[in-house]
Amino acid sequence: MTTNFCNSRRRFVTGLASATAAGLLSSNGYAKAAELLTRPAAGQNSLSGNHFNLDIGHMPVNFTGQNRQAMAINGSVPAPVLRWKEGDRVTLNVRNNMAMDSSIHWHGIILPANMDGVPHISFPGIKPGETFKYEFDVNQSGTYWYHSHSGFQEQVGMYGAIVVEPKEPAPYSYDRDYVVVLSDWSDEDTHDVYANLKKMPHIYNTDERTLADFNRDVKQKGLDATLKDRAMWNTMLMSDSDISDVTGRTYTYLMNGKAPADGWVGEFKKGEKILLRVINAAAMTFFDVRIPGVKMTVVASDGQYVQPVTVDEFRIGVAETYDVIVEPSSEQAYTLFCQAIDRSGYARGTLTPDASLVAQIPEMDEQPILSHADMGMSSVRTDHGAMNHGEMGMDGGCTQEHADMGHCEMPSAMAMSSDSSCTQEHADMGHCEMPAPMAMSVDSSCTQEHADMGHCEMPKIIQEFATGAAGYGTAIPANFDHLKVGPKIDMLAQGAQYRLDDPGVGLRDNGRKVLTYAELFNLNKTPDPREPSREIELHLTGNMSRYMWSIDGIKGSQADPLKLKYGERVRITLVNNTMMNHPMHLHGMWSDLETGDGNYIPRKHTVIVQPGSKVSYLVTADAMGRWAYHCHLMYHMSGMFREVQVS
Repeated sequence: MTTNFCNSRRRFVTGLASATAAGLLSSNGYAKAAELLTRPAAGQNSLSGNHFNLDIGHMPVNFTGQNRQAMAINGSVPAPVLRWKEGDRVTLNVRNNMAMDSSIHWHGIILPANMDGVPHISFPGIKPGETFKYEFDVNQSGTYWYHSHSGFQEQVGMYGAIVVEPKEPAPYSYDRDYVVVLSDWSDEDTHDVYANLKKMPHIYNTDERTLADFNRDVKQKGLDATLKDRAMWNTMLMSDSDISDVTGRTYTYLMNGKAPADGWVGEFKKGEKILLRVINAAAMTFFDVRIPGVKMTVVASDGQYVQPVTVDEFRIGVAETYDVIVEPSSEQAYTLFCQAIDRSGYARGTLTPDASLVAQIPEMDEQPILSHADMGMSSVRTDHGAMNHGEMGMDGGCTQEHADMGHCEMPSAMAMSSDSSCTQEHADMGHCEMPAPMAMSVDSSCTQEHADMGHCEMPKIIQEFATGAAGYGTAIPANFDHLKVGPKIDMLAQGAQYRLDDPGVGLRDNGRKVLTYAELFNLNKTPDPREPSREIELHLTGNMSRYMWSIDGIKGSQADPLKLKYGERVRITLVNNTMMNHPMHLHGMWSDLETGDGNYIPRKHTVIVQPGSKVSYLVTADAMGRWAYHCHLMYHMSGMFREVQVS
């Protein structure tokens, strides 16, 4: 089959199906809202109540000018918005009308393990022609979503929003409520996309750095620094522009099933407060969301209330949800602009008092470029010997300069310490393995030379972290002894640090106020204030040149389950040894993200781990059974996967 690539100037055509959201009324004032009342909107594709019949099947779509087949739920892409009420018991009869097995997972919903919808973990899946009855109590409120957990079905249309109305009034008011579902669509067969990535991991990266970029960097940084920077990336067999595995070269980015040329439209009246329930249902794409000319107040993350934070922009990772309140100040149209993290395209919508008004679409930001500091660089694959999966020491093709900087594979499990062969200068910069917790900020002791090379572009690290107390992250240094650079692992981020106050590559110092994890605090007191009884450290690992993903260098099918004792409180620390952002999703239990306050720990179902960084969160093992735990990037999931058993 010949691969059909579509460039960013493809003709976008409206999709055949879209989802709109209901409007909700509330009282005035921020502190107390009246009972929520559903107000249907024109063209709404929404279901509410206690009993639902959902049919899975194929349907024709055209997002790009080419007719394709999608997998849809009730003949809709996205699937219908499901509206539940907290405290209700819901029944969902899901019929599979396709010739292949399927499933539905209720993402972020706390429920019994046998209702979670993960084939071969919680249930056998839904066979062709069969109906599976999901039935469970809804004991939470907020914005969530649902999707297939079978193969690559999520990519081709099987996703939709869930809105759970709270028992008690929300702690904020709004006049209108819109669901905003972001996704990515490819005309290519999903299996062909994956095969292409296995053959050539950079195949969808059309923005490799050019001679013009080289000349510009020479003018800005000088020839010597530029040459050293390029040499390091070439030695590592990596690209500093590789922000996303799959890009706008094949993807069309959708908002509520609408391609950018058409766009989704949400109407408002001047003076109204609008609640936007933003859901990232993409298979592989992170989005940076803003509304030029309008501030956004973040009031919920992953369905849970947070202390309000007013921002200009936020990054939403795959599978995350954010609720934001906006209040347009004038009777004009505004663009809801959601650019892909790699700037290869965007999804868009319009908030407008008049459907005939058109808002200006902003230019996309410049393409982000990774620095070595972004990746927590300390040890990476270095030469052709390593390409052939041989173990290399300093004498195997690595210069002393690079060895001193920790950019070569070290013998004996990289046990070389900073006082044996690494200069103090480079040790301070985090380029050598350190016996201490690596708590030093890279920007506080980095030489000008390395700053010019882009090795020191991190914000100041939050000093309150790494105390070991609940809410503040682990105080135990990361352990790399069980990991070795080779066929399964092409880099180790031994300089990995907590960077929760970092908005991420492409968003730093852009002149806009950008949300960070460090600003997320639960609105209510931490439900389980216990200190963790034990800690689990997991390393997110991979080999980009072979497109292999794993946890601790072991792919999901070969890994032993993680075993938790019912009722215990554990800390999970994730260390990202790769150049990609990973959205890690633990099923069945909350991930209490440690952002620096033990009293108001935010609860999430999906946690983003930036390249070369680490993240800690607390988990109360209060759900018996077998659960899935994985990266939510669809083409990473099978490798970067663990089963969790609670007994």
